[in-house]
Amino acid sequence: MVILDRALEKREEERKPIRVGLVGAGFIGYSVALQIVNYVKGMRLVAISNRTLSKAEKAFRGAGVSEIATVETVSQLEDSISKGRHAITTDALLLCQAEGIDVIIEATSDVEFTAYVAFNAIKNKKHIVIMNADMDATVGPILKVYADRAGVVMSATDGDQPGTMMNLYRWVKSIGYRPVLMGNMKGLQDFYRTPDTQKVFAEKYGLSPKMATSFADGTKMSMENTLVANATGFGVGQRGMYGPKCKFVNESKDVFPLEKLLNGGGGIVDYILGAEPGPGVFVLGYDDKPHRKPYMGYYKLGEGPLYVFYTPYHLASWEVPLTAARLVLFQDAAVSPLAGPVCDVLTVAKRDLKAGEGLDGIGGFNSYGMIDNTDVCRRDNSLLMGLSEGCRLKRDIPKDRAITNADVEMPQARLIDKLRAEQNAYFGTPRVQ
Repeated sequence: MVILDRALEKREEERKPIRVGLVGAGFIGYSVALQIVNYVKGMRLVAISNRTLSKAEKAFRGAGVSEIATVETVSQLEDSISKGRHAITTDALLLCQAEGIDVIIEATSDVEFTAYVAFNAIKNKKHIVIMNADMDATVGPILKVYADRAGVVMSATDGDQPGTMMNLYRWVKSIGYRPVLMGNMKGLQDFYRTPDTQKVFAEKYGLSPKMATSFADGTKMSMENTLVANATGFGVGQRGMYGPKCKFVNESKDVFPLEKLLNGGGGIVDYILGAEPGPGVFVLGYDDKPHRKPYMGYYKLGEGPLYVFYTPYHLASWEVPLTAARLVLFQDAAVSPLAGPVCDVLTVAKRDLKAGEGLDGIGGFNSYGMIDNTDVCRRDNSLLMGLSEGCRLKRDIPKDRAITNADVEMPQARLIDKLRAEQNAYFGTPRVQ
């Protein structure tokens, strides 16, 4: 990561900045604009697309940009970029098609729309940073296939939990320890939170109530850990993970079943609840070689053979530009699927649901998402949480029961469903954990 600052400084000196297009100007997109415009050398935010144009303009003005042009065609956008101006538009496809953009940062929360942007960015040979873990967890593996064919890089972002975990994972491996658990640190997990219960929290931080709910009910963490599972080949030890309570993160080495961690030479993704210092992420690294043990004792990391490595924070908005730089300068993804899916996130009823009700998706009133191994989800015909919004129930579903594809009528003609079907066909039957 440190090498990026030198590479970006060189771009600045050569007056060849990385040209970024940003899709989405909400809570996260606004902060990304602020960061790139004011704090990142060697990078230029040339355009922002948002369905509400005034929000795109607000993001630029909030970052200190005064000269802003509204564009409606690719040629207008390319002209704006060539003249060193900043452009706004309601049409994200323009950013995907414009020659003067090197990388796109997708910062919206709608699964279908993010899939549309990612698919078209890759089609037009643009590197893309995806900040929507829900979409990435659902169809990331097949989009990675498209990206590889197009010669571009698709990645989730540094600074969010998956990126922070993967950076730590690579570092732990680089010093000779075998990662056996990739972990998230949570302060709260309550499956039954709703946009009503999270309204005050959402208003305090400028979030949408649904986004705040997805954090609290565990759906977002399941999505994020699915990204890590698919990037490492790690599965889960059980549906929903173990999630033991800990007072301090260094206790995590003692609260997971060792046989699960060492099973088959792989590892698992999981989380701990209530541990300090948080919020952050951790990796359990394994090494039983006696000649290294005294050194780890000297470094105050314990007696082994499990050692706890952790990062006590994650700074998503501030680190997103670093991911964009990694893709353009080094073709290096922060988080990207190895191959086919290893884990998925299934849909579980948050309350007793009645036939004819529509599901309101991630962070809603009706359901929460729970991670499981892909082979189990396929065996059970599970309705994936990333595909659930807009589905209509054919029958009553009791609280806490997993919903299946047979229980619902799916919306028609969605790209996300097409991509998932293609992903299932391309990778075939997943390996059994």
